[in-house]
Amino acid sequence: MAKAIPLDLIEVFDKNNLPRPDFDFGTAGIVLVNKPQTWTSFDVVKYVRSRLKTKKVGHAGTLDPMAEGLLILCSGRATKSISVLQDMPKTYIGEISFGGSTPSYDADSDVDEEAPTAHITQDKIENILNEQFSGVIQQVPPMYSAIKRKGQRMYDLARRGEFVELDPRPVTIFEHQILSFADDKLLLSITCSKGTYIRSIAHDLGLALDSRAHLSKLIRTRIGDYSSANALTPTEIDELLSTND
Repeated sequence: MAKAIPLDLIEVFDKNNLPRPDFDFGTAGIVLVNKPQTWTSFDVVKYVRSRLKTKKVGHAGTLDPMAEGLLILCSGRATKSISVLQDMPKTYIGEISFGGSTPSYDADSDVDEEAPTAHITQDKIENILNEQFSGVIQQVPPMYSAIKRKGQRMYDLARRGEFVELDPRPVTIFEHQILSFADDKLLLSITCSKGTYIRSIAHDLGLALDSRAHLSKLIRTRIGDYSSANALTPTEIDELLSTND
């Protein structure tokens, strides 16, 4: 199996470094993309792959359809370095809505359980975050996830009404910052390790505060040193590569 290419040897394309007309993405390249809401990560891969004119394109870390923000695409031999990118810390901005939980832990399913919120304050949230959601924690992934059990995706089992008890996994919360809290909605910035589910943090935070909660919005803003601020939208990539034809 071919070794991963060091990232400093792979050309990275974004708003500040647009691809040259003669660049061959079939060799090795990284493209920073801002995934639109409702698109799956594979939708982005398929869309961009057809425009890069190379079959070998993959992404370094899935985003749920309801989420938006930074998706790193690798082409050609750069796909061998996907695992290196996946291992980098990731930063998200999530909106957590208190008062109701959902089966998927996010806004992609309807509220199935409600609870009071009048007792929740920003100070209480901060205290719980410091006590239970900092450093290395044990996190149970959501049932609606791409994790496989006996060859089947958990979300496929969940949609059939088959619920399986999942074991907690260690993840690391490197940093969190409350950006705002008003009208039962918390805007939270979190930097975390690979494998962390922000949906589970939202769900578990609601329970820890003697209420219920779900993730209502999510934006991935950073992967390592790569930022969504520099990423290209699919439309910009389309226009750019069409111009280069």
